[in-house]
Amino acid sequence: MRNDINRQWLLARRPDGIVREDHFRFIEAPIPAPAEGQVLVRNLLLSCDPHQRLLMSQDTVVPMMPLGEVVGAVGIGQVVESRRSDYRPGELVAGYFGWQDYVATDGTEWVPMHKLSPGLQPNLALSLFGITGLTAYFGVLDVGQVKAGDMFVVSGAAGATGSIAGQIAKLKGCKVIGTTGGRAKCDWLTNELGFDGVIDYRAENIGARLSALCPDGIDVFFDNVGGTVLNEALARLSLNGRVVLCGAISSYNDTTLPAGPSNYFQLVLKRGRMEGFMVLDYARRFPEAIGTLASWHAEGKLKQKEDVAIGLENAPRTFARLFTGDKLGKQLLTIADPPLARVD
Repeated sequence: MRNDINRQWLLARRPDGIVREDHFRFIEAPIPAPAEGQVLVRNLLLSCDPHQRLLMSQDTVVPMMPLGEVVGAVGIGQVVESRRSDYRPGELVAGYFGWQDYVATDGTEWVPMHKLSPGLQPNLALSLFGITGLTAYFGVLDVGQVKAGDMFVVSGAAGATGSIAGQIAKLKGCKVIGTTGGRAKCDWLTNELGFDGVIDYRAENIGARLSALCPDGIDVFFDNVGGTVLNEALARLSLNGRVVLCGAISSYNDTTLPAGPSNYFQLVLKRGRMEGFMVLDYARRFPEAIGTLASWHAEGKLKQKEDVAIGLENAPRTFARLFTGDKLGKQLLTIADPPLARVD
């Protein structure tokens, strides 16, 4: 790769269904010069997250991505040049840096720029200690309010958030069932993460398997998928059951809104609660969550897996893996190695 250009992927068209490479445009631009109050960051590692798909075509808690501009993404980078007294060249930082080699930023985007703690591995900063791990933490403990003995079911269980959510529930004394697709993922959840049961939605009847594995009902359903699995879980909700709405990845590429779950009235019959949440609502408590997650990880109580692709040129097809079921764990994209000695 030449070191005098800034490769970028721009959002060329709003996706109309499955994301394809022709929704983006690859260009080469000059490396930007940081203005007063900015830093120049060289991107090293990018996070691929389902919410990016929503932002490509609609407003959410933040405005949708503008057409013709760099595709937004959270990443880890290294400060190359600084016009801020609080950042030095060589420091590793996290922020909303986008699909590009370099970014000049003041760090005030909706995911604020911050330094990585000394010794923290960049991959963990984007996975276990990043948005996915934090989402699992607050979704399970605050929204789901799990307690020992609960029957806890999580959809998308082999994904970045679902796999951590299931492990946290296990740590809190729950019996944990996960839904996922494929034998390898099922084996990983049971053999490596200690799930009590798994359902392969590609090969098994979800409703029948939920009835068999949860004969007394579901106390907490942590939903990352929506669609059929949500409807089947609602049908088996226990008294005062809780449904945690984290995501609905099964419908993110739909061109029309899917029908609502027909079993929603179970919330009335079972005096249940279904609640959505956004992890940014808990921003003030991120240090608490990271500290707890770090302790569990250091004690070997939390495991995580990453699917790492290489090369900025592969950003679109790497991102598309989120929706094909090909990846296991957190999807990351490595685009460079640190060119400077790290400053701790």
